Amino acid sequence: MEHPAISLCILSTAGGMMGFYRKKSMVSLVAGLTVGGLYGVSAYLLHGNKDYGLEIALGTSVLLLGGGIARGIPVRFKKIVPCSLTLLGGLGTFYYYKKYKEFYP
Repeated sequence: MEHPAISLCILSTAGGMMGFYRKKSMVSLVAGLTVGGLYGVSAYLLHGNKDYGLEIALGTSVLLLGGGIARGIPVRFKKIVPCSLTLLGGLGTFYYYKKYKEFYP
């Protein structure tokens, strides 16, 4: 169950760093490192079967989905970054919500 969190950690961190290097956007760097760090913490907790790993992964996915939607609405989802954020956040939210419902019926 931690594999998607590790993948999203790497993608979020790399995306934030890429946004910083290409556009010198400090906001992209901080957001990418924060979201990547939260996914990293959740992957660590999920791997060790510890408390709150699933909840952190679900909350981070919802945060990523919300950020993607907020960035996509003004540009009508015609740019790749808001579409990517929305897609990754939506997939993460769907997956971790499904796992949450399986774990807590």
